Amino acid sequence: MPQTDPAAHCPVPPPGSRGIDEILRAARARLDRLDPEQAHLAYRAGALLVDIRPAAQRAAHGTVPGSLAVERNVLEWRFDPRCPARLPQAVGYDLPVVVLCQEGYTSSLAAASLQDLGLFRATDVIGGFAAWRIAGLPVLGPTPPIRPSTPAPPATAGRVSH
Repeated sequence: MPQTDPAAHCPVPPPGSRGIDEILRAARARLDRLDPEQAHLAYRAGALLVDIRPAAQRAAHGTVPGSLAVERNVLEWRFDPRCPARLPQAVGYDLPVVVLCQEGYTSSLAAASLQDLGLFRATDVIGGFAAWRIAGLPVLGPTPPIRPSTPAPPATAGRVSH
């Protein structure tokens, strides 16, 4: 069987375009990223900890108590101080916002986007919620699924009669 070049299946990118790895590197270069312990301290000092994971992911993995759930698809509208759809907390550009996703990738892109809006103190958590949990920081859940109870075996099961 002939060898195929995986790159041969990729179209030639348009001039000026960037791959996701380059975009992520550029976003992170602008951020003063926090490890989970630093993020926890920032939250305790008054920063908003914003969980951008979808509801299903929060339900499956758990949440950080006191974090603000704002899904990624509406984040910019909720935090732009100029936007009528902003949250009551989005009152200024110096607002300390720490963005949290599951593993710390999407949160970097989201925090850079908040900086583009002018929220110059926005950053994210290195390793995301997974690292937060591993660090032993406070979490709620996940809620285990409710399983139907299995009836107990009859009292005579397993007894040997003589």
